[in-house]
Amino acid sequence: MPRVIHHRPDPAPAGSDLAAAPGGPVRDGLGRPLRDLRISVTDRCNFRCTYCMPRELFGADHAFLPHGDLLTFEEITRVARIAVAGGVRKIRLTGGEPLLRKQIETLVGMLAALRTPDGEAPDLTLTTNGTLLARKARVLADAGLTRVTVSLDALDDALFERMSDSGVPVATVLDGIEAAAAAGLAPVKVNMVVRRGMNDAQILPMARHFRGTGHILRFIEYMDVGSTNGWRMDEVVTGAEIVRIIGDEFPLRPVQARYRGEVAARWAYADGAGEIGLITSVSQPFCGDCTRMRLSPEGRLFTCLFAEQGHDIRGLLRTGADDAALAQRLSGVWQARDDRYSELRGEAHRDHKIEMSYIGG
Repeated sequence: MPRVIHHRPDPAPAGSDLAAAPGGPVRDGLGRPLRDLRISVTDRCNFRCTYCMPRELFGADHAFLPHGDLLTFEEITRVARIAVAGGVRKIRLTGGEPLLRKQIETLVGMLAALRTPDGEAPDLTLTTNGTLLARKARVLADAGLTRVTVSLDALDDALFERMSDSGVPVATVLDGIEAAAAAGLAPVKVNMVVRRGMNDAQILPMARHFRGTGHILRFIEYMDVGSTNGWRMDEVVTGAEIVRIIGDEFPLRPVQARYRGEVAARWAYADGAGEIGLITSVSQPFCGDCTRMRLSPEGRLFTCLFAEQGHDIRGLLRTGADDAALAQRLSGVWQARDDRYSELRGEAHRDHKIEMSYIGG
């Protein structure tokens, strides 16, 4: 299954604090520019998904980060402002479950006020499990959120509750999706992690439900993120398999990527009823186009979802460092980056990868 990638030159972030050279953005060891900043605002979640935060390891006695260790909204915004000056054009809020962070709409408003050197607002998005979205969608949109991505791994209530280990019915998440669309946070993207023998029979029901709605359903190959989900290669349903399953009932055609580095390969329904996305980190790695840096809840920078350790920036924030020092830190971390774990999977074994519940997907 080919990934259709449209390559075009990256615009130069004029006046960037992080520019490695006049007319060009800071680049890592493999020549990739910094374009996306994913900010985890909390390590807490009200789900205990088996592939992310299994209850046997994240039980009632699990020690989450103390509130005082979390970056404040002002600290997060300062890091984001410097990153936007240096080429970042998309900011995603994540977790844990980001809507558990009190007054998250205040942070959204602060980030929505940022501007790139050419005066544009960065794309500001949020990923959520949807349980609090129905009550939060309007205030988030009013604060300046651009779009939202909702995780939903099954439409069958019993299966969904078993996978999320939450006791939350599917209807709660579906209500959140509709509230987000009504608030203008559209198109809503719906992420389904597919695990063979667990929820792969839900591929077609999910496709049937969301086609024609204007929402974009994206299928994610089950990944070996972190060290606690018991990942096995034989539980991976590949993107190619998913395209065949859906295509047998609803013919699909590949669609060109909107930009270089787009995470999901796009496929449109031939009858015009919308599109789906395939995130194929296992079967078709896309490390070569990765432009994402991650900021953890307590202020560590990670340059790969599969990293073992991060780089502290909270220390600089809380000891009076000026913007130039912070920009130098971000630039230095990015320039030293040579991550391509998914391309080396099987060769680059890592015993203690960061957990997705801590750093976000």
